Amino acid sequence: MTLERIKPHLPWITLLALVLIVGAADSNFLRPQNLISMTADIMPLFIMALGMTFAIYIGGIDLSAQSVANMTTVIATVTLPTLGIGAALVCIAAGLIFGAISGYITTKLLVPSFVSTLAVGGVAYSSAQYLSGQRALYMDAGLRDSSFGWMVGKTAGIPHEILVGLVLLLAMLFLQSRTTFGRALKAVGAGELAAVASGLNVTRIKVIAFALSGMLAAIAGLLFSVKLSGGSPTLANGFLLPAIVAVLVGGTPLTGGVGGVVNTLIGTLIVAVIRSSMLYFEIDATMQQMVFGIILIVAIAATIDRSKLRVVK
Repeated sequence: MTLERIKPHLPWITLLALVLIVGAADSNFLRPQNLISMTADIMPLFIMALGMTFAIYIGGIDLSAQSVANMTTVIATVTLPTLGIGAALVCIAAGLIFGAISGYITTKLLVPSFVSTLAVGGVAYSSAQYLSGQRALYMDAGLRDSSFGWMVGKTAGIPHEILVGLVLLLAMLFLQSRTTFGRALKAVGAGELAAVASGLNVTRIKVIAFALSGMLAAIAGLLFSVKLSGGSPTLANGFLLPAIVAVLVGGTPLTGGVGGVVNTLIGTLIVAVIRSSMLYFEIDATMQQMVFGIILIVAIAATIDRSKLRVVK
């Protein structure tokens, strides 16, 4: 069996190997309750990575996701007292708008996505600082539970965060695999020039892809805010690098056109197991970003389609 045939299966093989290694080191890791708890804890990161999948699937990148999530935690906390559950609509709308702006700058102004999304992320961060008065905000527990208690409760021992993530995964999987838009996304990622030649409105497709990324980053921020009962301009800091790692390790390369949302689920679980393993093997918390940086380099080197890259700059 050649490497090319094995390559599509590497993400789940990696996940299985990591689970077995960590499970052998600490048998408590494999306890069902521990695995369920670990999965629930990783849901905000998964939702952020789920959105980022669409940006990477078309050959772009979204570096604004973390800042949009941070901004959303502030928006949710500020608007909850007056809007109740309607605060969720404001958060989603904000994410869609910021994502669409990134897509517009990338497609209409021809600014590379890593620059446009980094700039939009800066605007989101400044907006969060202004709205919060540069301080941490806290939700009223009663208001939070009455409006968003359904997001963080439990049913039959299953945390609702997992159910929220599952619903979003199924919705995005349907969008990717069962709609004309999903097929267009794959065409743009596989070969943008060919997609243009075939008559696809590539500009619209790319703007929608970035808008979806922004929307899901906002939902991730909302869930994170509800879990922690508050918001701040830095609440979701440290999520960006693991989210990118989750997408790439899952098998969606930076060159696009391959992989998708199911791959991101596997990649996020890999990130969750790696995080847990660093605790079990007593790796210092300050070293975690370095570990994810190394994994990111390895993931890019292993998944990128070099046939699409004539020159690397």
